[in-house]
Amino acid sequence: MAYATTNPPRLAIAAVGTASPSFWIYSSTDAATVVRVTGYITNGDDLGMNVGDIVLQSSSDASVAHFYIVNSVAAGGAADLSDGVAIVATDTD
Repeated sequence: MAYATTNPPRLAIAAVGTASPSFWIYSSTDAATVVRVTGYITNGDDLGMNVGDIVLQSSSDASVAHFYIVNSVAAGGAADLSDGVAIVATDTD
């Protein structure tokens, strides 16, 4: 599945002041290796993403989530995300 501007990351918490990042939530079944590629989020600048913002990607089956940091945002264009950190859901009880 490819990125669609009809399903963009949603701003969950806006930055307060200049020293704090905004927090974005993105729901997609795409693998982290796809999402973190430069240019995957084609409209990062239009969305208002900034370097240092945090993106949480949740999968539609809730089995894994990834946290990314926005590394760069091209003027009028795409956002580049860090490699990310996976959080895997386990329930051993």
